[in-house]
Parts: sequence; C-alpha cells; structure tokens
Amino acid sequence: MVERFFSVNNIPNTPNDSIILLSGPPSSGKTSLLFQFALNSIATSDQSVVFISTQRSLQIKPPFLPKGIDPSDNVFDRIQMKYVEDEDGINKFFAAFHMYDTFPVLVVIDDLGGFFDERNCQVKYNSPRGRELAVVRTLALCRNAIRHANKTGPCMLLFSDTHHGDTPRFLHIYKRWVNSIYTIKGDGIGSYILRRNGSETARTKAAKYTIAFQYLDLEEIYENDEQR
Repeated sequence: MVERFFSVNNIPNTPNDSIILLSGPPSSGKTSLLFQFALNSIATSDQSVVFISTQRSLQIKPPFLPKGIDPSDNVFDRIQMKYVEDEDGINKFFAAFHMYDTFPVLVVIDDLGGFFDERNCQVKYNSPRGRELAVVRTLALCRNAIRHANKTGPCMLLFSDTHHGDTPRFLHIYKRWVNSIYTIKGDGIGSYILRRNGSETARTKAAKYTIAFQYLDLEEIYENDEQR
C-alpha cells in the first residue's frame, strides 16, 4: 500500500483501512506524500478529495510533487482545500460532514497534532492532559463521520503528524482510533524509508525516497523483510 503515496504506473486498489496515519520527522516530505496519495485517490475514483491544512503552513512549506506532474493540471481542481486554524475548525467540519450531498473519497488532514495548542487545551479542559483529551475528541468526531460516509460509498481519512523520536507522539491514542500507521525514518544518508508501523516481519512493502530540488523522488519499493 506504500505505492499509493507515490506516482507509480499501477496504483493499488483502495485499501480497506478507513483511517490512516502518516507519521514522520520534520521536513521528511509528509505533506508531499499526502498530496500524492490524494492524486492517486482521484485517479481511481470519480469523487473529490478534501485537504485540510492551515494556509500559512502550505505557504511556508508547499508540497513537492514528482517530476512530470503539471501543477496546473485540471485534476487538481478535484482537490478542495479547506483552511482551518485550530482543532475547533476541524471539529466543525466533521460535525457537519453528514450534510454533504456527495462524500469525498478521501479527507486529508496535514499535521493533525499541530492544530492542538497545549496551553489552550489545558485551559479548555481544565486538565494537564487537555491536549490528549482534545485529540481524542477530534478523532472520535472524525471516525463517526467517516463511518457515516462509508454507508453510501468508500471514504477514507488520511492524516499526518510529526514525531521527534522513533514513534508518533500520540501513539497510545492513535492505536485505538487508527486502522493503519505508516512511519517515516531517515536512512542517515539523505533518503527516507516509509513503511507500515509494526510490519517489519510482515510480507509488506517499504519505499525509499528523497526530497531534492523541490521534487518527491521515489528511489525504490521493496519487500519489507529485506535488510536495508
């Protein structure tokens, strides 16, 4: 399934997982991978994609696409940008999700954890764990909305988060709400490895890629049980 994060000739079928997390260190190409996943979802469906982000973050770090993809292509018209500033904006969107006449095939949230200000959440929930409580509340709204949409057709949620260690910062929470977690790790020589979390010994695939000269460059996709 890592293929759906890249521009490949044969796009895999839509995965059964309805909620997917992409987690990686800062500046590892997460936004670029989200955009490519969105493009592949559009290519295999007649529906649109909703991409949720802060306007400032996309202006500072716009996504890098693979060589050969024209940013002016009409396919990008089917990606609906939704700019919000905090978790309240995300919550309002999913609370009203059932009002869509036609649901998107995919909803993307870029850097979910960045929408939750720790101090504001502590005050709002009157708890030192306010940020975790806020994340759980939002994930519950997201899951309920995606489940409702899937009653009429396929609809997925894909979101990213930034980790500063080896695992996502809210891993203990995400394991309860997310079907699949994909993690990014640097290989120490300028490339990154994308693989499904916890699948080191499974017969799944991993991808090696670079972000260079404003392009997302896939180097190879290989069986995850190979030594790299």
